[in-house]
Amino acid sequence: MGLRLLRRRLAASTPRMAVRSSMPWPLRWLAIATVLGFSAAVGMWAFEFGKDIAGLDRHAQEELQQLRREVVRLRSELDAARSVSSVADSLIITERVAQEQLQLQMRQLETENQSLRADLGFFERLLPAQTGDALDIRGLHAEPGTSGQWRWQVLVIQPGRQTPDFKGTLEISMSGTLGGQPWTLSTPVRQPVSIRRYLRQEGMIPVPAQVSVKSVTARVLQGTTVRSTQTFVL
Repeated sequence: MGLRLLRRRLAASTPRMAVRSSMPWPLRWLAIATVLGFSAAVGMWAFEFGKDIAGLDRHAQEELQQLRREVVRLRSELDAARSVSSVADSLIITERVAQEQLQLQMRQLETENQSLRADLGFFERLLPAQTGDALDIRGLHAEPGTSGQWRWQVLVIQPGRQTPDFKGTLEISMSGTLGGQPWTLSTPVRQPVSIRRYLRQEGMIPVPAQVSVKSVTARVLQGTTVRSTQTFVL
């Protein structure tokens, strides 16, 4: 009996317990997420409101617009610089080509100058040492060219180194056959010449295609007097 009374007393002193129904965990997470989202929205609103009050957003927009204008200006300057660079490159290429052509022409002129010097030395050796006034035709040559024309060349030498300049006329004539009949150039080529020590002349003579040229004759006249003559036979 005493043990039962003791158990009853202990049971009466134990705190009472309340039984409640528990909330499902999906609803609990949804509630937590809603609270966190609302808190974040309130914080963002407070941040933006604070920036608007302090004028930070306005200054940021102005700086952004200024930066955009600066980017546009820099792009324009870059395009202009690229255009100038392209023009400069074109000018450099053109100048380089012009220099190469000029160098080629200079080399050609040097070659021609050397050839002329060689011809001059050859002609100098042909000049006789004795004095006199007799002209001499040397180096008469003729050959067919293009378009029914014949090319002729002649060298006239005046002997003596102290003789005065000779002034006269150089005459070039041609002869051959046309249709089996003798043919002669109707109008000989005549050129006034002035010869100091030597004279080198050349030219073209039109000849009908049916003509067979047999010989070319060069004469140097002083007035109506023939001073020298030479015939080149083909």
